[in-house]
Amino acid sequence: MVIRFGRLMLYLFLALCAFTTLFPFLNVLASSLSSSRAILSGEVTIFPVDFNWDAYANLLQDGQLLKAMKNTVIITVIGVVLQMTATTLAAYPLSKRRLQGRGIMLGLILFTMLFGGGLIPLFLVLKTLHVLDTYWAIWLPGLISTYNLFVIKTFFEDLPVELEESASMDGASDLTILLRIVLPVSKAIIAALSLFYAVGLWNTYSAALFFLTSSDKMPLVIKLYQMIQSPAESLLVVDSSDTGVIQPEALKAAAIMIATVPILCVYPFVQRHFIKGMLIGSVKG
Repeated sequence: MVIRFGRLMLYLFLALCAFTTLFPFLNVLASSLSSSRAILSGEVTIFPVDFNWDAYANLLQDGQLLKAMKNTVIITVIGVVLQMTATTLAAYPLSKRRLQGRGIMLGLILFTMLFGGGLIPLFLVLKTLHVLDTYWAIWLPGLISTYNLFVIKTFFEDLPVELEESASMDGASDLTILLRIVLPVSKAIIAALSLFYAVGLWNTYSAALFFLTSSDKMPLVIKLYQMIQSPAESLLVVDSSDTGVIQPEALKAAAIMIATVPILCVYPFVQRHFIKGMLIGSVKG
C-alpha cells in the first residue's frame, strides 16, 4: 500500500512538472487562436477563446514569414548533411589508435572546445573566404561540434573490432568499412546528433544576425525577432471576426507557433533512435 501511494505521488509530481513545462506553450497556442477581445480582456489561459484563424491567415498572406521559413529549412537540411558528414569523417579515423599523431590532433581539437578565437577573427576569416552574406557563413563556423565529435568518436571506439577486422581481411577499404558496416549500426547516435545539429541550425540567430545582410536570406528566428521588436502599431491588422483589429500579441503568438511546431514534428520520427543514442555510454555490458 505504501509503495502504491509513493508511486501515485510520483506520478502526480511528474504530471505537475509536465504541465508546468507545457503551460507556456499552450498559452501561446491559445493566444494565437483567440480573438482580440479575449486577449485584451485577459481571458486566454490554455484554451482558445472565440476561436479563429485570423492571425495565421494574415501571416500566411503576408508571405514574409513563409519565405523566412523556407530559408530556415534550407539552412537546416543542408547544414545537417554537411555537419554530420564532416563530423563522421573526422571522428572515424580519430577513433583508430593506429592513426599517427592521433593524440596531438585530439589535444588540438580539445583546445578549441576550451578556447575560442572570438567574433572579430571569425568575421575576418569569413570575409577573406568571401562567404559573408551567404549561408556558408552559418555552416562553416559550426561545421564540426567538438562535443559531438567526441561523442561519436567514443561510440566508434566501442564497436566490436571483429566486425572491421573481418571486413578488412576480405579486402574492404576503410571507407567501405565505414559506409557498409559502421554507419548501418550507428543509426542511433547519428539520429541523436542530427537532431542536436538540426535544433541548433533551426534556432540559429547570432550567426545570421552578424553575417547575413540581405533581407531575403534571413531565417525564421530573425524574422520573428523583428516582429517582436516592431512597434505595436506596425502589427495591427484588421480582424475579420471582431470590429477591431488583430492584436500584436496574437500575431506574435502565431509566428512563434509557426517557428516552433515544424521542429517539434521531427522528433516523433527519430524518437526511438534518439532515446537509444542518448543512452549510449551510460550502460556498460
